[in-house]
Amino acid sequence: MAEFNYKELAKHLKACEKEGFSPVYLFYGEEMLYKTAFDEVLNAMIPASERSLNYDRIDNDNVYEAIGRVNTFSLLSGTKAVALCDSRIFYSKQDESSFLEKAKEAYSGKDIKKAAKFFLSLLGAAKLSLDDVKDKNSRHNYLKSDSEVLDDDKWLEEIIAYCAENNLSPLAAKDNAGELEKAVEKGFPEGNHLLITTDIADKRRTLFKIIAQKGTVVDCAVPRGERKADKMAQEAVLNEQMKTILARSKTRMDRDAYLALCEMTGFDLRTFSGNLENLIHYAGDRKNITAADVEAVLKRTKQDPIYELTNALSDRNAEDSLFFVNSLLSAGFAPLQILGAMINQIRKVLITKGFTEIPQGKAWNPRMSYTQFQNSVMSEIQNYDSLLMNQVEEWESLLSEGRDDEKKKGKKKPATDIQIMKSQASPYPVYLLLMKSEKFTREELIHAMEYLSEADLRLKTGSRNPKLVLEEAVFRICRKNQEVKSEK
Repeated sequence: MAEFNYKELAKHLKACEKEGFSPVYLFYGEEMLYKTAFDEVLNAMIPASERSLNYDRIDNDNVYEAIGRVNTFSLLSGTKAVALCDSRIFYSKQDESSFLEKAKEAYSGKDIKKAAKFFLSLLGAAKLSLDDVKDKNSRHNYLKSDSEVLDDDKWLEEIIAYCAENNLSPLAAKDNAGELEKAVEKGFPEGNHLLITTDIADKRRTLFKIIAQKGTVVDCAVPRGERKADKMAQEAVLNEQMKTILARSKTRMDRDAYLALCEMTGFDLRTFSGNLENLIHYAGDRKNITAADVEAVLKRTKQDPIYELTNALSDRNAEDSLFFVNSLLSAGFAPLQILGAMINQIRKVLITKGFTEIPQGKAWNPRMSYTQFQNSVMSEIQNYDSLLMNQVEEWESLLSEGRDDEKKKGKKKPATDIQIMKSQASPYPVYLLLMKSEKFTREELIHAMEYLSEADLRLKTGSRNPKLVLEEAVFRICRKNQEVKSEK
């Protein structure tokens, strides 16, 4: 029937008043835009008061359930709608570049969780595992090596490590496209409609073409690149969103305020819209939003995970570490909580560094691939951990001799925070820790623990501003060896 841009949706809905709605709709592209378009169609199709029996939302990409329900007549006469929301049915390996671009964009925006989601979607669509892409050499065989986003692998390494540390696995896209194609081709009972939403839709797929032929496709995509044309398209969408929101409250916003808001949110429609609503409430009767309002009201809304801070700190990246310290403080994290994460990370790097300085650690070479690490180093690390645990048990046994209270309580289980592997499901984070340990000498790591101990004392005694205490610790840890020596 039709395929058009979301800006033409009002025209389509007006035509539907005479011609009726399409049997199937596909909304794809920018999440907030496609969800807004979906709501507009659903509101026009079925008033909210009539949805309890005439509207079904299907989750988890259950295509068979969606087909069954859209082919079942409603208990009440009238229009019936079945929604398959946030579907991955269109995902395919051909979308690799789109997934990688979205993952890198989210990573650049300091949203590691969202970046991991897109990267895992790529692996699922390509039927790959995390192990397939952990090694740099094999990674370029599986992923498109000509893609510009793969020029620098550091961002990808950090996403893979985040997935491994959090036991996240790729979710394979369910290949039920053929069944849905047959259902759309056959058609649904009169008055029944299927609505599908997704962020990525490959126009080359047969399912896409059939929906465009038999139903309606609403294109809500916005280019996410860095080219001038892409940036202009993004700004046009933000401008349009701003005008729509401001018009409802009859409020104005000067150019400097708009630029300040964009700088704070980037191209994130949901955050942009929410922040603009907050500014409107703040301006109140004044009805004019200024750059001073933006500075006074808005805080960075994204709560950066502790992981981002610890990763930057062990990379000795002072700029990013300071950014995440301030972001976490703004998000309400307690200074001691942030410091605790920093201490744990430096302790991990120090323990890992210790392994590299003993005879067993000679198996490690920072130039080796992940596969070589698995084959040559992992067994040595496991042996090292076993030796450490045996030594700790001996020490604790000696310390507890003659203590009546210890005898009554029984043998105490030794602490495991000196182990390198612990109970991690994947050895990949250990591989990265070894790489990070190369950025420090043993003496620098010992100094780092001393700095963090001093910071802990200062925070607990309340003798100094917590923000300054944390920032000073970051500076002292991230600076290079020669500067540490000059301090003595």
